[in-house]
Amino acid sequence: MHGNVWEWCLDRWQNSYEGAPTDGSAWLSGESEGRVVRGGSWIFNPEDCRSARRFILQPVYRVNGIGFRVVSAPPGL
Repeated sequence: MHGNVWEWCLDRWQNSYEGAPTDGSAWLSGESEGRVVRGGSWIFNPEDCRSARRFILQPVYRVNGIGFRVVSAPPGL
C-alpha cells in the first residue's frame, strides 16, 4: 500500500509516543497544530517508504505527493 503518496493522518504531532492512546484511536490532544503524515512516496528513499516513518506538516500545506486514504468501518463499529 505504501509508495504512492505520503498520507495525512488525523493525529496531531507529538514529539514522542509517551501518553499515546493504546486503543488505536487518533491522538487529537496536544498544543501542536501540526499533523502527522506517514507512508512515503516512490520519489523518496526506500527507508522512508514505511508506515513507521512520520513527518510533521501544517494542515494548510498542499503538494501532489501527499494524499489521504479513505477507510470505512464495518457496520456496527
